Amino acid sequence: MERRKYSKRYCKYTEAKIDYIDYKEIELLKHSLSERYKIMPRRLTGNSKKWQERVEVAIKRARHMALIPYIIDTKKVIENPFKL
Repeated sequence: MERRKYSKRYCKYTEAKIDYIDYKEIELLKHSLSERYKIMPRRLTGNSKKWQERVEVAIKRARHMALIPYIIDTKKVIENPFKL
């Protein structure tokens, strides 16, 4: 049986040499959100543990400030909830 070769995942935030993830920068946070605006796990995004924890805190703060929705209503699907 032949093993699959996956491309090495890398931490986007480490490569960009970002010092701080601001919860107001929604474009930066979208990388770690799924289509239904759930936080994606490290194994899918490739984030390091340190940056994954910081992204989670920033996303939770953005949700609390109503910049990112908590849930998506599947009956009324909006193309892009950030541009209302």
